[in-house]
Amino acid sequence: MIVTLTPNPSIDRTVSLTSQLLRGAVLRAESVTSQAGGKGVNISRAAVAAGVPTVAVLPAEPEDPFVLELIHDGIDCRPEQPTGPVRVNLTITEPDGTTTKINTPGAVADEGSLERLTKALHDRAESASWVVLAGSLPPGAPADWYATLVADLRRTAAKVSVDTSGEPLVALAQHLGEAAPDLMKPNGEELASLTGADGDAIEADPAAAAAAASVLVQRGVGAVLATLGGSGAVLVTSEGAWHATPPPTTVVSTVGAGDSSLFGYLLGDLRGVEPAERLRLAVAYGSAAAGLPGTTIPTPDHIKAELVEIRELSLDRRN
Repeated sequence: MIVTLTPNPSIDRTVSLTSQLLRGAVLRAESVTSQAGGKGVNISRAAVAAGVPTVAVLPAEPEDPFVLELIHDGIDCRPEQPTGPVRVNLTITEPDGTTTKINTPGAVADEGSLERLTKALHDRAESASWVVLAGSLPPGAPADWYATLVADLRRTAAKVSVDTSGEPLVALAQHLGEAAPDLMKPNGEELASLTGADGDAIEADPAAAAAAASVLVQRGVGAVLATLGGSGAVLVTSEGAWHATPPPTTVVSTVGAGDSSLFGYLLGDLRGVEPAERLRLAVAYGSAAAGLPGTTIPTPDHIKAELVEIRELSLDRRN
């Protein structure tokens, strides 16, 4: 089972334009969609589609339409009492796949709400193969809250994955001694911010991405899955490093692509395949998501893993 925590869930509203986005102009929308989302929720959606048991932990009222939508979609949702309504995030997509996101902060968390989420997570961790801590933290949560959760969850049988950004990611990196997760999934920019490497170089050069990711592995992280957009992804573990090139994809929306990549890796791990094959599934899932509209999460029918090319990379372990 995969247990996901989405401490700052969102209603993801996507506006698909018929033309390029222009500031100050009157524009026409081809479609407007709305879906209960958030990184952890997206991963649980992918799990349900693939037949993998999952539990989604998040703050929301039990009768909130957000929760009812998840239940309707087959997601075992465990809502905890929130401090306010679920936020709304807006995504604007252009015909060429360019995506603009406007994210709102969400309700301010207090000590009680964080304690409820922590307890709900721990109650289910012992029966989970993976616990995924995903997305931004709500206002009011300490930046090192994910680091604290990882340190606590390391006492359970579950493996722990973290996908976040900004201050929570920096705080996690500062506590890797006692809070190194089994998996981290930064993008190129986030990986650069953690290691002091050049962001453009990481995006353009898989070897540079692997070298930066290896710094985190040397500090105790079990595996680093670095997503590089159109350049694919890099996986680094203590066993080695690999780069995956995605199949040709017409990009429709990049929203949810990173979450789908993370699920692909977890799916490979649950199947017991080698690291390079986990990376293959990760990139296949991410590419499939990029070719779907809005926040649509791919199903196994969308996955073309056989079209993903894998090559092993060399690492200088002296650094």
